[in-house]
Amino acid sequence: MEDRTDTLPATTRIGRVALRVNDLDEMTDFYEGRVGLSVQRRTAERAVLGADDTPLLELFADPGAALRGASETGLFHTAFLFPTRGSLGAALERVEADWRLDGASDHGVSEAVYCTDPEGNGVELYHDRPKEVWPIGPDGRVRMGSDRLALDDLRAASTGDRVAPEGTTVGHVHLEVSSLAAARAFYVDALGLRVRQTDDRSVLFLAAGGYHHHLGLNTWNGRTDPLSGRGLAWLELVVPDRTTLDAVGTRLGAETSVRDTDDGIEATGPDGVPLRVRIG
Repeated sequence: MEDRTDTLPATTRIGRVALRVNDLDEMTDFYEGRVGLSVQRRTAERAVLGADDTPLLELFADPGAALRGASETGLFHTAFLFPTRGSLGAALERVEADWRLDGASDHGVSEAVYCTDPEGNGVELYHDRPKEVWPIGPDGRVRMGSDRLALDDLRAASTGDRVAPEGTTVGHVHLEVSSLAAARAFYVDALGLRVRQTDDRSVLFLAAGGYHHHLGLNTWNGRTDPLSGRGLAWLELVVPDRTTLDAVGTRLGAETSVRDTDDGIEATGPDGVPLRVRIG
């Protein structure tokens, strides 16, 4: 296991994810009706959705944005973490009622179902099992698998809610990258996430603290070009204090330019992915 002094605090988490979209109305309807997010703010150019009072997703209208190319890196999926198994069951029912379920897996650490939004962005809906039962190897890393998920049991557990409850968050974000080495240099060595699982060839799962992963990175589809069209606009990491934010800014500044935002900093990672970091 890595023994580092520049890792992020255990309370670090994913904040918001922002998408550049062609059809703001259709995309807002999807994330409201199927995922169960609530619309918190809405203009002709932007929609902010979340759970209770917490913003989780920002959609920016760009009708002229090009379709994501076959070789373009970017978003593999945004993963919405539900606080109870029953609330995940309700999300499954919402997707199955009038959308398309792409798949479902028992990952050992979690139960997850998958779908794709109207503009081709992957979406994971999941619930974590108690950390005490996560499969952990002798090196301290997780051992996530992809076993068959008992969907009937999950449906039976549903609360029947039409809205994602308080406590729903973006649990992790999974990206398609052109180089695992470049991604590791940025997200591990500079940013301060730690490796939680890897095959050293095509996938890395990274996290702060002992979480199974806050960030997934893969090269499964051989994508090589930076993101440029519709899809991921930026993703956000939330850190607990100014000391951490300043340390992250210093480390990232040694690798790339760092810009101030209204509530934190932003740096451009590998493949042109904008990463925002703020205190929360």
